[in-house]
Amino acid sequence: MTSPSTPATLALERAGVPFVPHVYEHHETATNFGEEAAAALGLREEQVFKTLVVSVDGALAVAIVPVANRLDLKAIAAAVGGKKASLADPALAEKRTGYVVGGISPVGQRSKIRTVLDASAADYPTIFVSGGRRGFDIEIAPADLLRVTEATTAAIART
Repeated sequence: MTSPSTPATLALERAGVPFVPHVYEHHETATNFGEEAAAALGLREEQVFKTLVVSVDGALAVAIVPVANRLDLKAIAAAVGGKKASLADPALAEKRTGYVVGGISPVGQRSKIRTVLDASAADYPTIFVSGGRRGFDIEIAPADLLRVTEATTAAIART
């Protein structure tokens, strides 16, 4: 399989950020996209991160957390200076990011959305995030992901 060109890969190339593309076979019956990616790529779920769009006090934010964990809604709200967070409506998340659910990349989104990367990403030299479509992840250094997304870090994941 060849590596697809997506808004994420184009944004990384434009910014001069190194990344490694990883294509895998996505099964249409899969509903837990992050777990599917980790299994298909033979990776620990702690190193594969999912991109979640949340609404914090009515404003959208992006949370990037390990597939092995859940998002702590109180922690993401606090991380962006808000009080209450909930998962955003999937249709709104798709419209604002330009990606489909299960393939939302934190990079190259249609609109600039405040982004928070879970602090556990610093435990790894590289992490894996969606490359912008189902069946495609990119491997990237956490520091590069922070820079290209202008994200902050916080402990926003829970087991």
